[in-house]
Amino acid sequence: MAAATGAITPGRSARRRASPSSRRLESGINFFDTANRYSLGNSEEILGRAIRDFARRDEVVIATKVYGRMRPGPNGAGLSRKAIFAEIDASLGRLGMDHVDLYQIHRWDYDTPIEETLEALHDVVKVGKARYIGASSMHAWQFARALGIAERHGWTRFVSMQNLVNLLYREEEREMPRALATTATRLTTLRSASSVLANNRVIASSVSVRMLV
Repeated sequence: MAAATGAITPGRSARRRASPSSRRLESGINFFDTANRYSLGNSEEILGRAIRDFARRDEVVIATKVYGRMRPGPNGAGLSRKAIFAEIDASLGRLGMDHVDLYQIHRWDYDTPIEETLEALHDVVKVGKARYIGASSMHAWQFARALGIAERHGWTRFVSMQNLVNLLYREEEREMPRALATTATRLTTLRSASSVLANNRVIASSVSVRMLV
């Protein structure tokens, strides 16, 4: 097990921005999740500096995401092969790392065939730029479809799903946990202080990352 936290919006100074991450590391948190879109890359830069200053790379799990618009033009967003290859390199450059442990698609891309996205993610893993891949914010049927396509082609499969958990919006609880339970996939949650559903029970402030470390 490993404690988890997210990194979204930076503060005012580099020193202050690194400080929360150092406190989290000292408290035992070793799973950090961000995205290329958060503050247009600044979040990844701040996280990378914090890890270099306060942790050993092999003792933490770093996750980031791809999908959101980073620049104008047809290839400045989305999950096409071209976009994924460009954005993984950009994310690694901002993080100052040669790989991430978990590379996640931030949304379902309705403009790109899922086969193209999955093959590109598989290639990212095969060249060593990501150890595992995951998904975020989609319907259970979309997630199940992606897993089926990856299995059929022998591509790397998603090992995690990060979806919204909200006491007022409970729709997410209807199908996704059951879908994940049948596919041995972990659920990391969004906007709920790093709680996670694993093995059919809620574990506060932790996420199962046995496959990642």
